[in-house]
Amino acid sequence: MYEVFAVLGPLYRRVSRRVELNEPVEGLSIGVRAVLDLLRAHGPMTVPRMARAQELSRQFVQRMVNDAAAGGLVEAIPNPAHQRSSLIRLTDAGRTVIETVIARESELLKRVGGDLTDADVDTCVRVLTRMLEVFEHADAQADVN
Repeated sequence: MYEVFAVLGPLYRRVSRRVELNEPVEGLSIGVRAVLDLLRAHGPMTVPRMARAQELSRQFVQRMVNDAAAGGLVEAIPNPAHQRSSLIRLTDAGRTVIETVIARESELLKRVGGDLTDADVDTCVRVLTRMLEVFEHADAQADVN
């Protein structure tokens, strides 16, 4: 499992740099990209819910939302469940930008496929998901202690 971690760190950093290198094209940082993708996948959300979903601080997510709002990519709308915590949703421009980014990234990821089978990918996802579950449990234990 250590070998998986040894590969994940450099892979994450390279992917992050690639997204950041394209920032002049779409105007996105990796944090704003993550917010847009979360909203694309799940619809309008509050900042605290986005923070929990991404396991990031609410303050950091708020800054990313503010950056996205300044670029006209997201907007705050009333939250019927909570008057003081607005829902954040994609604007049409935000949806266009994140769909463009995902299309570009998907083209790049097609190169990874090569000789990998669907079973290889399924196994990879299963292993990474299990690792995430173990560390979620470890985080919960640390919070209790």
